[in-house]
Amino acid sequence: MLTVDFDRLGLGPGDRVLDMGAGAGRHSFEMYRRGADVVAFDMDAEELENVRNLFVAMKEAGEVPEGAEADVKQGDALALPFADGEFDRIVAAEVLEHIWEDVTAIKELVRVLRPGGTLAISVPRWLPEVVNWKLSDDYHNAEGGHIRIYTDHELVDKVTKAGRPNDGTPGEAMIFEGKDYAHGLHSPYWWIKCAVGVENDDHPLAKAYHKLLVWEIMKQPKALQLAAKVLDPVIGKSMVLYFRKPDADSQEGAARA
Repeated sequence: MLTVDFDRLGLGPGDRVLDMGAGAGRHSFEMYRRGADVVAFDMDAEELENVRNLFVAMKEAGEVPEGAEADVKQGDALALPFADGEFDRIVAAEVLEHIWEDVTAIKELVRVLRPGGTLAISVPRWLPEVVNWKLSDDYHNAEGGHIRIYTDHELVDKVTKAGRPNDGTPGEAMIFEGKDYAHGLHSPYWWIKCAVGVENDDHPLAKAYHKLLVWEIMKQPKALQLAAKVLDPVIGKSMVLYFRKPDADSQEGAARA
């Protein structure tokens, strides 16, 4: 179940890509299949070991193009262990809403992105998330749970400003290039879960809707694809924002100005 549109991100074979907060690796695997040089980054060593094992299995099964590489790296989003400008593309999907010092994490993402590179950030969309919080305290009070609800304006502001130097010298801000919404079919599921109890997986309505989502993911029936296209702009659970870091020429021009 992918959230980011890799065509819109500009992902191509040979691109060096960071999947920050990779989790179980859903975006990392697809980028690897597309021929990218992928680093799956996360705090959870156990999940990263599972991701590493699947990277190996994908290569052995011939599911990735010749020359594509993939690895995992454990660490802290507030101090990424990578050089300035190391990555062509960065994905940070459904992770910033968990991080208290989100501005620091965003600045780190901008730092390790090369000039001219692109960044995709997805977070829970404001309206579906507000409904979840109002229906259930357990939804967001769980350990490691969501600690904030973003508006698009807030997150765009934080990311674009993160590209400016802290010392007052001239410098270009990150460029906001647009947004999408995804997973419209998933919002009602979480509303149901929050209403009946987020841990109550055996509730008949929750079980029935979960089967629908599994059918959507595994079989991708035309009817549900059409329903998703209608619902995504209205109640899509995820908001995806796309940014580009100004290229070297733009930064030099700003410095001269």
